[in-house]
Amino acid sequence: MASQCSSSSSSLFFLAFSFFFLITSSQAKDFLVGGAAGAWKVPSSASESLNRWAEASRFQVGDSLVWKFDGKKDSVLRVSREDYLACRTSAPIEEHKDGNTVVKLDKSGAFYFISGSSEACEKGEKLIVVVMSQKHHLAPAPSPVEFDGPAVAPTSGGHKLDIVLRGCGGLLLGLAFLFGLTL
Repeated sequence: MASQCSSSSSSLFFLAFSFFFLITSSQAKDFLVGGAAGAWKVPSSASESLNRWAEASRFQVGDSLVWKFDGKKDSVLRVSREDYLACRTSAPIEEHKDGNTVVKLDKSGAFYFISGSSEACEKGEKLIVVVMSQKHHLAPAPSPVEFDGPAVAPTSGGHKLDIVLRGCGGLLLGLAFLFGLTL
């Protein structure tokens, strides 16, 4: 039984470590706007809209948007929803003209960006990014009271699994705690 626990615990530890690494390494990302340098421009068609790119991406608090564009010809303005809709450039929340712009997404909700040229904005050079809240990574599991399914009889291999789980209870409890910290 001890050898079963040690080999099972090694496998479980590796699985938990891999999961923990995946969760923690995926927390803060830099997104190149449009997926390529020079994507901050008037789109040639509706299918090339930066909003289509944003809809296909998942943004979380702590992520950053990165723009690469010609700073002598254009700029990026972070604006209110109303200014976004009207392509109004007169009172931006932030203005970036350097051509190598990084904006940290520091809260959940919508961020609105337009070109510094109202004419370019009206032709579609604008972007809405919706940032998910930190608490909405995974849906919670239903409580046992909510589950109203049939009882399942144990299979022939169930006894071996029960022995391994009882023998490795401390490891499983530690894994559950580690998983809880990542949420």
